Amino acid sequence: MSMIENRIAAIESTIESARNIPGERKAELLQLVSELKAEVGRLAETHHEEASSISRFADASAHELARAEKKPQLADTALQGLRLSIEGLEESHPVIVGVVNRFANALSNMGI
Repeated sequence: MSMIENRIAAIESTIESARNIPGERKAELLQLVSELKAEVGRLAETHHEEASSISRFADASAHELARAEKKPQLADTALQGLRLSIEGLEESHPVIVGVVNRFANALSNMGI
């Protein structure tokens, strides 16, 4: 399993085990992570560094969402990094841009 795959598995685990995320929201996030996993895998074939950055910031964002004691500045930084990680991919990889934006928006709407 690659580092990126390990990180995506960690995101899934973080969301699944988070006690402060309602079941309906967990299902929504896990669906987005599933989409993210597929798209990051495709992106990694040609843009490994970008795929790695996306998975790292997605992991940090999920971690901040799951924290019992919220740290708003860390959450903002993680989400900003996630959004910046897709800059420049809009034309060449619009699907991953859409998935990352939906994931970031879902996290943002949940209070991260």
